[in-house]
Amino acid sequence: MTAAILGTMVVLLLLGFPMMVPLIIGAMVGFVGIFGGIDQLQTLVAQVIAGIQPASLIAVPMFIFAAEIMTRGQSAERLIDLVMAFLGHVKGGLAISTAGACTMFGAVSGSTQATVVAVGGPLRPRLLKAGYSDRFSLALIINASDIAFLIPPSIGMIIYGVVSGTSISELFLAGIGPGLLILALFSAYAYIYAVRHDVPTEPKAPWSVRLRAMRRAIWPLGFPAIIIGGIYGGVFSPTEAAAACVLYAVVLEMIVFRQVSPRQLYATAKSTGLITAVVFILVGAGAAFSYVISFAQIPQAVLGGIGIDEMGPYGVLITISIAFFIGCMFVDPIVVILILVPIFAPVVRATGLDPVLVGTIITLQVAIGSATPPFGCDIFTAIAVFKRPYWEVIRGTPPFIAILLCVSVLLILFPQIALFLRDLAR
Repeated sequence: MTAAILGTMVVLLLLGFPMMVPLIIGAMVGFVGIFGGIDQLQTLVAQVIAGIQPASLIAVPMFIFAAEIMTRGQSAERLIDLVMAFLGHVKGGLAISTAGACTMFGAVSGSTQATVVAVGGPLRPRLLKAGYSDRFSLALIINASDIAFLIPPSIGMIIYGVVSGTSISELFLAGIGPGLLILALFSAYAYIYAVRHDVPTEPKAPWSVRLRAMRRAIWPLGFPAIIIGGIYGGVFSPTEAAAACVLYAVVLEMIVFRQVSPRQLYATAKSTGLITAVVFILVGAGAAFSYVISFAQIPQAVLGGIGIDEMGPYGVLITISIAFFIGCMFVDPIVVILILVPIFAPVVRATGLDPVLVGTIITLQVAIGSATPPFGCDIFTAIAVFKRPYWEVIRGTPPFIAILLCVSVLLILFPQIALFLRDLAR
């Protein structure tokens, strides 16, 4: 049965079908093989519907919509100006500011690809003009955007929370520590790069410019205040916080900044609807696929074959990290979460690992894989946005990937990096 399901999926992928088709057809092949007929396929349809029923999933289109509105408006530009005003003059300051801007925009969007577009668009020309090589600039933008997958609101964490039944609020808190650690290490590497290549610094901004940048950024900084403050202050649930972010984005960009017209808002809503449709089809197909492989006991067979039952907690975490890292090098992150989380769930429960820690590690691996060759989705976003060839985009990524993998090891060895804030809030 395992060979039939995997064989069907591989053939469909090689024929060029989008990932949702192999997921659904693979689930149907497994279902027919298990139950011996197609007369009970309504059960499979019920699993698809059940996969998209959790109320927490409403937060996904809401955060996507808010990010799309902000990308069209002034929020990203004002956050970039704030970081530049304070860090632009230090050695490697422009590169450090780029990483900081990716982190700040990630804290209001939750999307790596939106961060590549919103931050990379205005800052890549400035990096090139300042003397940074294009391969360094592209790699910095792609990999710093991964922080958006960890800093709340993380769409990846929402999907993981729904699939695994883990608290999304706790996952959001757990992503802050690793996200800030990555920012610090990227900043250190940017400083070393600037010193080694003698990149000139920009003039120090006077306090009048800094204060003006702070005033201009007050409104965009309301987004993390709504998300973090609202959720942990007991005002909102994560889903309600997402809806509040949409309302705030609409008021901010249409009324306060007056950068988004009603026609643009309509176009943004249509774009969000298309993205959401794809995401929800993947989620529903993934739920059906998970149901079939669980019923067929495929996870037990696969994991038993590699001897994971005999591994301790560290061995399980390392195996999970490798599986998700490799998976996201080839397949969309959401698909990898939908397929692999149910496979590893029994082992995680049996080992007694904290599901919040596991979710943070999985989200980090998904983020790394999204920017890793050959098929990381952020790479192709950068190719489309910056009109650069594939090899030029990926040439500078190895040092950043090495840093991210080091953070993965630190997270496994020192879980309090992720769990400190979660435990503090309990």
